[in-house]
Amino acid sequence: MAADRPPTEVTLVIGAGGVRCVAALGVVKALADAGIGIERVVGCGTGAVFAALVAFGDPMDASRALAARLWPRELAGGRGMPGFLRSVMGLRDKRATQLRQLDAAFRDRQIEGAALPLHLTATDFATGDLVELAYGSLAQGLRAGLALPPALAPQRLGERLLVDGAWADPLPVSVAIRHGARVIVAVGFELPLHAQAHGARRSADQLAAILANNLLRAKLAFHSAAHHAELIMVLPEFRQRAGLLATDRLAYLIDEGEQAALQQLPYLHHLLATA
Repeated sequence: MAADRPPTEVTLVIGAGGVRCVAALGVVKALADAGIGIERVVGCGTGAVFAALVAFGDPMDASRALAARLWPRELAGGRGMPGFLRSVMGLRDKRATQLRQLDAAFRDRQIEGAALPLHLTATDFATGDLVELAYGSLAQGLRAGLALPPALAPQRLGERLLVDGAWADPLPVSVAIRHGARVIVAVGFELPLHAQAHGARRSADQLAAILANNLLRAKLAFHSAAHHAELIMVLPEFRQRAGLLATDRLAYLIDEGEQAALQQLPYLHHLLATA
């Protein structure tokens, strides 16, 4: 791209957020309809799955079908403490089923073989550092970036033990900045908080959500203050209940992602014209 020409493409960063990350497909649709291309894709946690689908150019229908296979309704385990106990007891088997689906979908693909430059992230289990994965087996990279003990043990790649990238940075804008992105569209997801958090399970969920949300905000505040790259935040607000296992609402999640992106398009066009 010539230095004196305004960019017509953006770097897309998709953060962690469970099946809600499917909303990124709606963001991609909004960008495409507006004539805005994508030059690079970065993904974290479950967002890495959808980053890979975007980078390899998989069609919307195929991407949505994979999401339905990865998060079937029964994965939620039911409501109340009995359902919670069933979910915990069967979590290893359910995660193993997810990984088999990922292997089947991506086993023949290499990260560096994507149509667009693709960067996955993970967390070094020994140091807590953010690790960027830009080459090698896509399926292995996704396994490492999704590892969440005890459901899935840390994954060894080379000399590192890796776990879910969200523990280091739930929305790794830093990777896009490091690769010289001029305009970044970052799709992030805050975890919902309970007005009242009674009981051990809900209290643990509340504390985890507070920690994750504060880490997300702190990272974004740092990038905004320390770097000059133009950053557009897309934070879908799900008015309907849309937890981490909302497979029955995929169409709704995708639409919310598209609507959130549409709200940002006027400013995005302005940035692209002046960057």
